[in-house]
Amino acid sequence: MTTKLKHLPLHLVAALLGAFVAVPLIYAVVGGFKDTAQLSTNPFGLPDPWRTGNYTEVLAAPEFWRQLGNSVFIALATTLLVVGVSALASFVLARFAFRGREAIFTLFAVGLMFPFAVAILPLFVLLRTFGLLDNPLGVILAQAAFGLPMTIIILRAFFRTIPNEVEEAAIFDGCGPFGFFWRILLPMARPALAAVSVLAIVGSWNNFMLPLVVFTDQQWWTIPLGVQQFQGQYASDTARILAYIVLAMVPALAFYAVAERHLVSGLTAGATKG
Repeated sequence: MTTKLKHLPLHLVAALLGAFVAVPLIYAVVGGFKDTAQLSTNPFGLPDPWRTGNYTEVLAAPEFWRQLGNSVFIALATTLLVVGVSALASFVLARFAFRGREAIFTLFAVGLMFPFAVAILPLFVLLRTFGLLDNPLGVILAQAAFGLPMTIIILRAFFRTIPNEVEEAAIFDGCGPFGFFWRILLPMARPALAAVSVLAIVGSWNNFMLPLVVFTDQQWWTIPLGVQQFQGQYASDTARILAYIVLAMVPALAFYAVAERHLVSGLTAGATKG
């Protein structure tokens, strides 16, 4: 009984934080089944009657599926690039001793303190110079660059927990450095790779400012830009806007629900080993 009372404040804080997340989400889901008049007269009650038209109309719109496909493509491409490059860089920074190693790692760590908003103007000029405006590659490369610091820090911490005896045994069996990296290190690092992949995908999915700056052609608009456009187009139809927002969140929430276990285990692996 004493133990339960001791942990009661933690449970209350967790419940309060969960309510801050769950209540707006539930309100948006239920509000999507109402019309604007019901939202005005009965904002917190159940719909009467339930209207599915808000959701079905969004799902029937080809623009929604095009924006969904653009977001999926950009998120997957960004994740493959940032995880691939970061894994190689982290391997070198974790397993090789050379002059300037810590300085290079510190340079990546400093990147965490460089806000994206500060870089938006020079980044726009750079992308325009290379002809990457209205090109998904402009968003993919920029997102990957800003995702490198966090990904390298996480992967390097994990790679350093692998005992040297494992590497020595692999070399004794005929593995070179890249063979050890590809055949031994990457399979052992699956939890950390899964964690940084989740962070990269969710970060790309929620990115609004960079696609807004890069894309003027609506054919390449992503889900966040679609939400803004939809909100401006149906400013007086709050219920339809809520339905659009809920459907835009579903893929990211579903992916996070599936990968949440890997995210937690990957983020804690480097801190609990060694």
